[in-house]
Amino acid sequence: MTNTFIIAFCVLILMAYIFDLTTAKTKIPSVILLLILGFGLQQLTDVLNINVPKLDDLLPILGTIGLIVIVLEGSLELELDKSKLPLIKKSIVVALIPMMALGFILAGAFYYYQLHYGPGDVDPDFRKALIGAIPLTVISSAIAIPSAINLGKKNKEFVTYESSLSDILGVLFFDFVFRNVTIDFHSFWVFLLQLLIIAMVSFIATIALSYLLAKIDHSIKFIPIIILVILIYTLSKIYHLPALIFIMLFGLFLGNLGQIQQFKLIQKLKPHKLGNEIKKFHEILREGTFLVRVMFFLLFGFLIQTEELLNQKTFYWALGIVGLIFFIRLVQLKISKLPVMPLMFVAPRGLITILLFLYIAPEDSIDLVNKSLVIQVILLSVIIMMIGLMFNNNDELFFTKRKGRMATDSSDKDVATDLETQIANVKKAEEFAKTEISAEISSTLQERDESESSIDELAQTSEHNEEEENHSEEDLEKDKDKNDENIDESDKIV
Repeated sequence: MTNTFIIAFCVLILMAYIFDLTTAKTKIPSVILLLILGFGLQQLTDVLNINVPKLDDLLPILGTIGLIVIVLEGSLELELDKSKLPLIKKSIVVALIPMMALGFILAGAFYYYQLHYGPGDVDPDFRKALIGAIPLTVISSAIAIPSAINLGKKNKEFVTYESSLSDILGVLFFDFVFRNVTIDFHSFWVFLLQLLIIAMVSFIATIALSYLLAKIDHSIKFIPIIILVILIYTLSKIYHLPALIFIMLFGLFLGNLGQIQQFKLIQKLKPHKLGNEIKKFHEILREGTFLVRVMFFLLFGFLIQTEELLNQKTFYWALGIVGLIFFIRLVQLKISKLPVMPLMFVAPRGLITILLFLYIAPEDSIDLVNKSLVIQVILLSVIIMMIGLMFNNNDELFFTKRKGRMATDSSDKDVATDLETQIANVKKAEEFAKTEISAEISSTLQERDESESSIDELAQTSEHNEEEENHSEEDLEKDKDKNDENIDESDKIV
């Protein structure tokens, strides 16, 4: 049994790796294939009557660890400099506004359904409806970032910022509503105080972890750092602090060390040496993120039941929710003056949706928001993203063609202006070259005419000289004849 489990585990991980490699060519998100693989494995165990231990309790653990490593890896890749500020602002707006709008619209719909069609023994509660709606509003960075591999550099960077911020803002939004039975000024004040506390904890923990990363000379140093990060996150959650902010700040600090190395405190960490260690840390973290993500979605697919997947009662709700998700996203992208294609389709629900749903206590849950609805929303959003990305052959080319009809940011306008200037310069260079060539041809023709004239003059001079030579020879002959006659006359006289 042990050998069978090990072989099955290795084969599944290798298949997941093949899925990840082929995503760039097939444009099928690896998450879809992992869910299908997990669901198929569960059907196979039922057919073969294989006894599998209960794995439901393992899903929240893998989800929490997956959330930590995914947000940490995403924040390590985020660059913070002045050139990125417009992108960061747009990412925050596009991540936050649709989330809030969709959350309150869905909460209103759930509350209305409870009020008119729900069981009479339970009083409708808007707060509970909002708690149930928030998990469906968050974009999953665990799915969006790997799926953006075929997008252009700008769109891929935007997806990374937006999905990472969506995870963080979604957790903060959920925690705020979940922890406060009554939402008033006091609850906002407590939440602000919690943000300040976690900011201080993040600063101290970040400096301490960075110091350990730079100073530890042991061959094993990165796994203890990751364990400490998970430990700090868990302790912060116990004291009801927004712990995901610590993960984001720690990743941003390590990923942007070069931007702050002029400070004395940072110089003590030996940033040049620490930079090399951060690269190694990022590589190991990327490998670990892949493994945790694969295990989570395989397990989630394995735990999906057929009756949950084909639940008709929640299916129409899922269709309406997914339609509303993409409609609000379309409107927000147009308002933010971002390219609608292909960004409109990159709004999948996934790991964070499942994790927040599992956090909902039984006393705060509503019947309508159940496992069937969550599964169907996740699958529909991912399938729509897959179809949209399949028909997106070259988003950079599309973006270039659309730039005349869409108001893009100032940097894109500068690029277009530079291109037009370069084209104009090339045309001027061509005209100048043509003028120079024409002048050279004219000069060559003129020189040829002058050469021919010189040749004619030389020919005429030569003919004139020949005539003079002929005349000289005739005169000489005449003189010779005269001398001969004089000689004859002299002889006669003698």
